[in-house]
Amino acid sequence: MNRVVVTGLGAVTPIGNNVEQFWQGVKEQKVGIAPITRFDTSNYKVHLAAEVKGFVAKEHMDFKAARRMSTFSQYAVAAAGEAMKDAELDMAKEDPYRIGVSVGSGIGGLSDIEKECEKLATKGPSRINPLFVPMMISNMAAGNIGIQFGLKGKNINVVTACATGTHSIGEAFRAIQYGDADVMLAGGAESSITPIGVAGFTALTALTTCEDPMRASIPFDKERGGFVLGEGAGVVVLESLDHALARGAKIYAELVGYGATCDAYHITSPIEDGSGAAHAMQNAMNDANVVPEQIDYINAHGTGTHHNDLFETKAIKTALGEQASKVKISSTKSMIGHLLGAAGAVEFIVCVKSIEDGYVHPTVGYRVPDEECDLDYVVNGPVEMDVNYVLTNSLGFGGHNASLLVKKYEG
Repeated sequence: MNRVVVTGLGAVTPIGNNVEQFWQGVKEQKVGIAPITRFDTSNYKVHLAAEVKGFVAKEHMDFKAARRMSTFSQYAVAAAGEAMKDAELDMAKEDPYRIGVSVGSGIGGLSDIEKECEKLATKGPSRINPLFVPMMISNMAAGNIGIQFGLKGKNINVVTACATGTHSIGEAFRAIQYGDADVMLAGGAESSITPIGVAGFTALTALTTCEDPMRASIPFDKERGGFVLGEGAGVVVLESLDHALARGAKIYAELVGYGATCDAYHITSPIEDGSGAAHAMQNAMNDANVVPEQIDYINAHGTGTHHNDLFETKAIKTALGEQASKVKISSTKSMIGHLLGAAGAVEFIVCVKSIEDGYVHPTVGYRVPDEECDLDYVVNGPVEMDVNYVLTNSLGFGGHNASLLVKKYEG
């Protein structure tokens, strides 16, 4: 099977609208959480979110094309454009049928559904936007990337709630391993900070009602009370090692393992012993022929809900055994909130940059230890260390678990 490497990165996040700004924000421990500006939250229990700030679609794509896209698709196209530029992919020299896309969205165009439902109720069916359906459906992140950049290979959309971005990268990894494509743009995109989005997650009691942005998203902290809704996109360029070497590409890291399981337990709660997530991590390690002692860092799903953080801690102990207490673990969501379908993709970029810079970011805002969450969550500031192997986890509603294993590229 083909070896797979990472050659390009692109991101739109609550703390930076490109990878350079985002990674700088991570290193500054910048928290992108603030009062919601998109709509009036005075009747809501939840008032904070991690919004993307200052994003102007026409700076990243044709204005006409942008008008035909929902916000999540705009974020995806912007991140994909950055990743392709970063990878220095010259489509004039490539076979477009060998370059594919695997970019998903957990929810799709929620704001479009809201807007058109309101129109339907107040003005009737004849006033619905003719482009409503192709703007709203979640596969249009992948579809629009293909259209904008002329990518004619396998083009797929994974929808597994909060595991979407990680599954999307994993499935792209497999496509290249098996020779279905030479290059894949992979990741996730989301934009669900809308009245119904916030109301829905609030009704589920999944969101924190904390009013302090610095204490709202506090994974693994005893006082955690739920997650903070975020938005954005992460897209990476994966390619076969042979293809990358042939074109002289810069190689950031090598993707060596992918594991995916289902809890088969509950629609929103992870299984209490963490066995599903543990198997996903073990499968990723087995896929890469790596043992727990080799893992340096785990970028945790770490949402800040009571159940997730407790059960993910149990999962890490099961998967890594004695190594669990020695490995560094942190949650990027402590800074950018939960990007749902985009979370795994943006967090994958963090893993790649951690390897490149030898830098593990802390779980920002953590203050109060929880005796049940008793691993090393990097709570006393960043750690500079040699990072060779990194696991990243995503666990989605429906019991979807996905883990990726990235390693330092060594030729």
